[in-house]
Amino acid sequence: MGVDALKIASLKEGSDLFARLSASTVEHQNHLLWEKNPTPQAIHIEGMIKVFESVAKEVSTTLSMNEFPLILAADHASAGGTIAGLKSAIPNSRLGVIWIDAHGDLHSPFTSPSGNIHGMPLATALAEDNLANKAADPREGTRNQWNALKEVGGISPKILPEDIVFFGVRDTETPEDNLIKEKSIKNYTVEECREKGIELVCKEALNQLSSCDMIYISFDVDSMDPDLVSYGTGTPVANGFSPSEAMNIIELLIKDNSKLSCFEMVEVNPLLDNKGNKMAETAFGILMNVVKLIEEN
Repeated sequence: MGVDALKIASLKEGSDLFARLSASTVEHQNHLLWEKNPTPQAIHIEGMIKVFESVAKEVSTTLSMNEFPLILAADHASAGGTIAGLKSAIPNSRLGVIWIDAHGDLHSPFTSPSGNIHGMPLATALAEDNLANKAADPREGTRNQWNALKEVGGISPKILPEDIVFFGVRDTETPEDNLIKEKSIKNYTVEECREKGIELVCKEALNQLSSCDMIYISFDVDSMDPDLVSYGTGTPVANGFSPSEAMNIIELLIKDNSKLSCFEMVEVNPLLDNKGNKMAETAFGILMNVVKLIEEN
């Protein structure tokens, strides 16, 4: 219901954004929520394979039509499909990923304490099992499905660790921490952004990704501080960015960025919002500015 909440926010704003932009809806697999889950280390992974494939196809088709993919999704798991679509559209390209999120999303079925695939999309793109930090032993069927998830789009791995830049990641588990350290993945914490200045850290991030051919920004609304916005997201984490800080980061990363190839917004959950539809309203304000910047580019 996250996208519907954004549409309601657009009505309150008096915006015609959803009317004037062409849109397509990717078929979901929500019926699985009412079915028994046979894969506890990777919850409903059979459905997520289908979601990855559908998202990847839509993103790839959009790029082939020389249009810009702007993705609105609920669960951040689908980002693995986004990356697969970007790579399958231009297989020889080097893809840079800017991940604005409270979470690293680097788990695998071998390390995840919850089995939630929304904690695994970057691991699928890296084709990373993180067996050095193994904490679970998934069944053979789960392992096979996990391999299929990594292979969506026909390219694996799809990205390099040095081509990932985190902003605001602050809620991770030990297996992720160890992997981030091992792979030297850069994380601009909220504190570092404030101490060094947002303009400087964004410049550094883009310099790091200067060898990439395409840049993809994935914005999870839980990167923002729930006490400053609302708790209208699945996994809120304290001490995040303010809305103005989040928008400033995104603006500086988008403005005059000829390599920007995709923008994604995820994880609005109106059922958890303690302030009406505040999270969606805040996110929609950011979305409107993002669309304006992309059109200006």
